[in-house]
Formats: sequence, structure tokens, C-alpha cells
Amino acid sequence: MLFWVAISLLIGALYFAALFVTIIFFFSDKKRQATHAQCYWWADAVIALNPSWKISVSGLENIDKNRAYVIVANHQSMADIIIMYKIKSQFKWVSKESLFKIPFLGWTMSLSKHIRLSRGELSSIRNVYREAVHWLRSGMSVVFFPEGTRSDTNEMRQFQTGAFKLAIKEKVPVLPIAIRGTRYAIPKTSWLIEATKVTASLTVLPPIDTSGFQSKDVERLHDIVRSALERA
Repeated sequence: MLFWVAISLLIGALYFAALFVTIIFFFSDKKRQATHAQCYWWADAVIALNPSWKISVSGLENIDKNRAYVIVANHQSMADIIIMYKIKSQFKWVSKESLFKIPFLGWTMSLSKHIRLSRGELSSIRNVYREAVHWLRSGMSVVFFPEGTRSDTNEMRQFQTGAFKLAIKEKVPVLPIAIRGTRYAIPKTSWLIEATKVTASLTVLPPIDTSGFQSKDVERLHDIVRSALERA
């Protein structure tokens, strides 16, 4: 309970910091990069709050911060969102619309111009695609959890192919990120934090060039990325 109280206070602090930075750089920072960067200290603080979490990050040398990627990560827990900021890179999430309605957290996401997805609505999927294309052409990476929702086990769920179609069409490399151990940090079916030690890792894998892929190669790209994540 104390952990969630502290999280709530930190989210409030994050929102006001993001709002302040957004106002200051409103005309000079159209991509809201300074706003996004506020989440770096927030993520570090959240992780530091829980001494039972041991988080390791590797593969950062695989990120060229001057390039845009379609970032594809497996999804185990709400904690994934926290540790993804440990890569200290600019990106836009594709997130379900309900998250944008959460006070302070959702407001911060709106300030950062993340991409809203209304599940089951074809028009929303088209809007997500258009926004993702806009950001990639602006040099901004876009993050997808292709499983669509958190996995109930250590096995990955079936991948949706939208991220791979987008990467091929825009000729943008796919950056796979493998996440392990977060399922025990914040379980999917509970708000209770594990009291025992949780060892989790985030591994950035080498990017996969899509310049030689065509639209008919979506499944092949899907299989390459999924296999890389499974091996990791």
C-alpha cells in the first residue's frame, strides 16, 4: 500500500514536471522530447522505491539515437512500462485509450503525444497507423507490444502483425526488446507487489533491417522478430 501511495505521489510530480516543461518548450519542442525525458527520472525513482526489485538493462549499444525504429517488445506486466524508460531513448507508445483517462498518468501521456488505440474500432486502428507513420517520418521511434495485452505466463502470446507491416512499408528497422521477470513484479491479476526479490531484465537486441523486405514478407519478418525475442 505504501508503494502505491508513493507511486501516486510520483505520478503527480511527473505530471506537473511534464506540464511545466511542455509550457516552457511549447513552441520549440513539437515532438515533446523534453516532456518525454521527464519519465526517465520518474522510472528510476519508482524502481528505487522497491528494494525487492533488481532490474538489469543490457544491449543499449544497439540503439542509434539518431534513428527511428519500430520498437517491438514482449509484454508481461505493468512494470514493463516503467523499465522501458531505462533505455533513455525517445519514443511514442501505442497505448489503449483507457490509460489516457487515468488522472495525472493519462494527462502526462497526452502531454507527451503518445498514440491512442481504441480496441476493436477500425477507425482507431487507421488513426494509429497514420500517427505512427507521422512520427516515424519525423524521426521518432514508435513502441508496440504486438501481443496486444500482458501474457499470463512466461510464454509469449500470439503476435499481431501491424508493427511489422508498418516497418516494411516505411522501411524502418525493427528494434526487438526482450523483457523477462516483470510478471512477478506487478502480477496481471493483482495490484499487490511481490515482497520477495524480483529479478527482471530488459535486453535490447540488434535492430533488424527491413530495407530488403516487401509487403508479402510480413510473416517472415514477424517470425524473425519473434524468434529473436524467444531466444532472448
